[in-house]
Amino acid sequence: MEIFGSLQSMGIEAGTGLLFVMLLALLVTGIPLAFVTLLVTLIFALGWFGPNVVPLITSRVYSFVSSFVFVSVPMFVLMAAILDRSGIARDLFDAMRLIGGRIRGGVAVQTIFVAVILAAMSGIIGGEIVLLGLIALPQMLRQGYDRRLAIGVVCAGGSLGTMVPPSIVLIIYGLTANVSIGELFTAAFIPGFMLALFYVSYVLARAYLTPGAVPDPVREPVPLAEKLRLLKGLFLPIVVVIMVLGSIYGGIASVTEASAVGVAGVMLSTMLRGEFTWSLLRGAAMQTLQTVGMIVWIGIGASALVGVFNLMGGIKFVSELITGISENPTIIILFMMAILFVLGMFLDWVGIALLTMPIFVPIIKTLGFDPVWFGVLFAMNMQVSFLSPPFGPAAFYLKSVVPPDISLGEIFRSLMPFILLQVLAVAMLILFPGIAMY
Repeated sequence: MEIFGSLQSMGIEAGTGLLFVMLLALLVTGIPLAFVTLLVTLIFALGWFGPNVVPLITSRVYSFVSSFVFVSVPMFVLMAAILDRSGIARDLFDAMRLIGGRIRGGVAVQTIFVAVILAAMSGIIGGEIVLLGLIALPQMLRQGYDRRLAIGVVCAGGSLGTMVPPSIVLIIYGLTANVSIGELFTAAFIPGFMLALFYVSYVLARAYLTPGAVPDPVREPVPLAEKLRLLKGLFLPIVVVIMVLGSIYGGIASVTEASAVGVAGVMLSTMLRGEFTWSLLRGAAMQTLQTVGMIVWIGIGASALVGVFNLMGGIKFVSELITGISENPTIIILFMMAILFVLGMFLDWVGIALLTMPIFVPIIKTLGFDPVWFGVLFAMNMQVSFLSPPFGPAAFYLKSVVPPDISLGEIFRSLMPFILLQVLAVAMLILFPGIAMY
């Protein structure tokens, strides 16, 4: 039994360094994050404390998966999966032609607005990017839009689910930081739409200032019957958004209850459209199981690792290290943002939230900042991580549905202007916290 507790002799400084080196080395091998964190947790739990600490790890895991709010995650994922298999998104895109067809760059603008509505329906990013890649991108390429502009609009617009409530990112942050999900949704509302307006402004600037970037608008008269048909496709999604967000903001339902209402609304919509089948529901359920299973396993591994690291005294050590960088709170915030930005290049946002927020949130509170504001800032930073190379998931989602001649490198190059807009949005939130705290 002499091996137990042998790591403790290293001291917290060397132990912290070894822990992070092991994490990095194992991640480089390609082992999934969930298994990496569990393996490192086991090594340090036994090597630092011995087998008696194992029950404490299991209690951490139980507290994570047993949260009532966490039930909303599979509900919102199920909403996205049903949307993915129905024609609601396609009809929504067609309906937005009534607005987008009247201006230069209209298809790109309507793509961003559709992305906002889809984000407000489910808050899931991957499915949204794939949907827009199948619906909007071919249309923009066929009409003669600049290829990089079209690619960037689809990826950046599809990633708005990070910010626009009901965002899964905000839900996981709220669970980790013990912050009200409703307050996070309220605080993220304006920043999410601000970012969408940044995208729209960029598209319009390219449309009117860069010759050949977009085709000239074709202003064909739309018969009244066609207008009514198109508006019919807009009605059901708007009703679902009102049901979900209205019930939350109106204090009628909690986030978990609202997610169940949203699932019911989407299923009812597919039934009214005559698209509901048991095979559709089964496929959506299997996709939900896969996605939520991944989130749960990452959550279990990260929660266990953070629990052991906290027992080691690591969280206190890292907190003192970060706060010792500067006496200026803004510098500390910028340093945290830099850490999140770098981690976002390599790790999934779920792992980032669960690994860093137990360290960052107490520091934020000590500095006198509102953790709700920091949650919005975190979500905005994760928006950047979805697009940033080398492992930006948005690019890989889109690559799965684009023509073979569009390379992954071209997708990442197309995203650079939108990454700069996201960084600008992060800077705005830091300089003007009132944007999220109105």
